[in-house]
Amino acid sequence: MLTQDVSNELERVLQQLSFEGKEPTVALVKSRLNTVVPIPVLITVIKSWKHSNLIPKVEVAAKNHSDRDKIAQLEKQVTNLTQRIEKLEQKMSNV
Repeated sequence: MLTQDVSNELERVLQQLSFEGKEPTVALVKSRLNTVVPIPVLITVIKSWKHSNLIPKVEVAAKNHSDRDKIAQLEKQVTNLTQRIEKLEQKMSNV
């Protein structure tokens, strides 16, 4: 599975909140991220930030394909399976 490092993005958001004088919360951090990060990970990162101003390396699963790509793949797979079924039906009718 491909992963994506989001540590820099998390650090940017936390520094921005600090600069604005806001206390980082899960909701605030989550709302400012461009990447989806699981809530338990956000809790750990925020605790680490509050304790030592350090952020652990955080990697999340990277998106592999867009919805359009997935739909195109599925349509191709359906077409291939349909053709295979038709061939099998032809063989069965000839027996």
